[in-house]
Amino acid sequence: MNSDRNSPIAGRFRGYYPVVVDVETAGFNPVKDALLEAAVVFLQVDPDGVWYPLETISKHIRPFPGANLDKAALEFTGIDPDHPFRQEIAVSEKQALREIFQAVKRMMKQNGCSRAILVGHNPAFDLSFINAAANRCGLTRNPFHPFSTFDTATLGGLAYGQTVLSRAVQAAGLDWEEEEAHSARYDAERTAELFCNIVNLWPLH
Repeated sequence: MNSDRNSPIAGRFRGYYPVVVDVETAGFNPVKDALLEAAVVFLQVDPDGVWYPLETISKHIRPFPGANLDKAALEFTGIDPDHPFRQEIAVSEKQALREIFQAVKRMMKQNGCSRAILVGHNPAFDLSFINAAANRCGLTRNPFHPFSTFDTATLGGLAYGQTVLSRAVQAAGLDWEEEEAHSARYDAERTAELFCNIVNLWPLH
C-alpha cells in the first residue's frame, strides 16, 4: 500500500496512522493472562488541521482457553468474566482482533497511510497484549508497528507536567469521571482526546 503524503494524517507522521488503544486484562503477563477488553479510537483531521477523535470500536473478549485470571487484577478493573451480560456479548480473541484489524486497515487506506502506530497511555503494555493475542490466534497481518508507539504519559508530562492519565486529561481541560475509569472504551476515548489536544498544540507548518 503506497501512502499518500498529501493526506494530512499521513503527512504528519511519515505515513503512519495513529490509532488510540486501551486494553483491560486479567494480569500483567501477555502470554499467560487473559485479554478481557480492547478498544480502539480512530482519529481524523478537520479542514483547519485540527485533530479530533472520529470513531470508537470496543470489544468484550472471552478469556482464551487456559488463560490465567488474576484475582487482584479483576478487582482493580471491576470486570467479572462470568457476568451474564459479558457472556452474552463477549467474543473470542480472534474475532475481536480480526474485526479491529480490518477496521484499522480500512482507516489506513482512507488516509493514505502505510502502517498503523499504537497510541496509548504507557502503550508497551497494550501493544504487548495485542501482539500476544494476535500470535495466539495466528493473525499474521497485524497492522500495528511491532514495537514503536506514541505514549501519552510521556507527551502529557511534556505538555502539561502530568503523567497519570486522569491528571493529564484534567490538566488539558477535559472531563474525567473516576467511576468510568478502567473500562477500555472510556480510557481509550479520554486518551484519544488527550493525544489530539497535544498534537494540536504543535501543528506542522
